[in-house]
Amino acid sequence: SGWMNRITLGRLKRAIMNFDLKTLDLAGAVTEKCDLLVVLVPDGFKPGGDVLSSIAAQALKAKDFETKPGKSLQLYQAPGISARRVVLAGVGKADARSIRQAISGLGALFRQVGLKRAVLCLAGEFSAQAVGAVVQNVAHACYVYTATKPKAEACTLGRIVVGVADADAVADAFGHSTAVVTGVALAREWGNRPANHATPSHLAEAAKALARLPGIRCKVLGPAEVSRLGMGAFLAVAKGSEEPLRFIELRYSGAAAAEAPVVLVGKGITFDTGGISIKPAPEMDEMKFDMCGAASVLGVFRALAELQPAINVVGLIPACENMPDGRSIKPGDVVTSMSGQTIEILNTDAEGRLVLCDALTYAARFKPAAVVDIATLTGACVIALGGVRSGMFASDDALAAALLAAGDVSDDLCWRMPLDEDYAEGLKTHFADVGNVAGRPAGAVTAAKFLQRFVGDTPWAHLDIAGTAWKGGASKGATGRPVGLLVHYLLAAADNARDAVASKPSRRRIRKTAAPAA
Repeated sequence: SGWMNRITLGRLKRAIMNFDLKTLDLAGAVTEKCDLLVVLVPDGFKPGGDVLSSIAAQALKAKDFETKPGKSLQLYQAPGISARRVVLAGVGKADARSIRQAISGLGALFRQVGLKRAVLCLAGEFSAQAVGAVVQNVAHACYVYTATKPKAEACTLGRIVVGVADADAVADAFGHSTAVVTGVALAREWGNRPANHATPSHLAEAAKALARLPGIRCKVLGPAEVSRLGMGAFLAVAKGSEEPLRFIELRYSGAAAAEAPVVLVGKGITFDTGGISIKPAPEMDEMKFDMCGAASVLGVFRALAELQPAINVVGLIPACENMPDGRSIKPGDVVTSMSGQTIEILNTDAEGRLVLCDALTYAARFKPAAVVDIATLTGACVIALGGVRSGMFASDDALAAALLAAGDVSDDLCWRMPLDEDYAEGLKTHFADVGNVAGRPAGAVTAAKFLQRFVGDTPWAHLDIAGTAWKGGASKGATGRPVGLLVHYLLAAADNARDAVASKPSRRRIRKTAAPAA
């Protein structure tokens, strides 16, 4: 597994170098030698005097092409154009959603075997956020899972040039996006691997591999250490599996040691059968995705290693399987969490909150500025929000606003959900301090209320990614969300901390001169 992790990290390291940013207009794009030239054409396109502009203008006039997202026109070896293939692609308003729609429709083109160099020319003035969306969606389209498919054809595209009107103006956004895509790819890779290729021990090896990157350290605890910490809830979930649990602690140190870190806690259930409260057989294979919260934490640290922002971040991953066995916890069992609170297990399929609650208690030792947990926690959140937005619960308005803003910037959207105290009523039980479920109504909210009991006064947010972490059906696979949201949140937090330091008055003592005698 260590060898596979090194290969994965090496491939992802090279992937970040695949993107180049270049000041390029349509007249310059005509001379670019490449296998594929994609021209992104927005609403209100103003043609110049070059060959590409002429073709686009004629096609628009004849209604053979539209700037609507998803509409495209393909050309082959067009006279006067160096590229072998040319695609005109409409991007509408050129916002993140329109760009996502346009590029997703071209995914098969980017993955064609033999394609080595592509140029994407943005025809007009595009915002920095739009440029970031181009990078992220092209990377998403190029991703091919091969870990357990040795005969699969990997994407051969080795170089992608993004041509914009002014490269300097969007350089920061471009750099952020290229770092994010490496993190997203790592999260997708681990999310997609089958449970027998992504055990708790495998996740620990992946975390140790990250510790070879600048600024990152890793510590891994096994069952004995977790037991000594008193993590009774986490231990209870893991006891039904032959795979030993792992508690992973990652640290990125980009600021002064005295600066309080942000703690990210990722749910790492590497396979979830439901335990004794076993799940139905159909689609149970998708429960390999129940560790996508953990995968997103790995992805964030991969991006941090590239960006090196001035912030301290701790990543905590409680990793185990939830299996039915003679040793498994049973409905009605009572366990004691690390916090000392007792929990009645009313449903063994509500296991994610049990491993998270002990990790949240552990997080307090870092005296964090904020804690964000990420988990494929409830089917109820899928019913509420579908696969468009992640559910976000927050005890602090400023933290909620920061996460919402980061989601908007990264096109990795979330939506704030309620945390009214009345929702906690259903968690009361006669036999313990708290039950682990509260019935079907508002299931995502009551799950969040359970977790809130273990965070104290620290600003805390919970991201329920059950609807956004993976897709089913024909496009089945992990999405890598919410790596983009989390990275942009951390970058903004680093900027805010820097601005706060800069705005503090100087501590230098000003020498006072004596007033002249009257």
